Amino acid sequence: MKTSIALIGFMGTGKTVVGKVLAQKFAKKFIELDAVIEKKAGRSIPEIFRQDGEIRFRELEIEAVRTVANKKNVVIACGGGIVLNTINIDRLRKESVIICLTASPAVILKRTAGDKDGRPLLNVADRRQQIKKLLQFRRPFYSRAADTMINTSRLNINMVVDKILELLEKHESNHR
Repeated sequence: MKTSIALIGFMGTGKTVVGKVLAQKFAKKFIELDAVIEKKAGRSIPEIFRQDGEIRFRELEIEAVRTVANKKNVVIACGGGIVLNTINIDRLRKESVIICLTASPAVILKRTAGDKDGRPLLNVADRRQQIKKLLQFRRPFYSRAADTMINTSRLNINMVVDKILELLEKHESNHR
């Protein structure tokens, strides 16, 4: 039986805030994958992107997933592009129920508006268009990777957590 939860989804869908509350509610350890990458690299993600590019960042991401994927009783908030390498999802799937958080492009734009420098892939003139383009490309990857999906556009943090609890109970009863 899987004891961990991996939250995947595009940036601004609530993976970190929901993950922290979920971990607290389940008395599990919370792991922010981006923080693991930053600690290992000794620099911020925007710096990694700037200095080494996205390909190097994705390599660091694969290493970080390898170190956390087999942990038991954790909630892992994954970066938005985690699904781009199937090896990440294969590793996470062994110990985690994978839940994809989604949101509309307008909601994502609003939620990420105050964080211009911390989002290298949104460091463009037309952020709305970039969000739509990235979402369109990644949507099939999220769908394939997720055990279940939750649209967070119209939900607050506690509503998302309650929905996850509900889904996990159903998931467990289906796998007994």
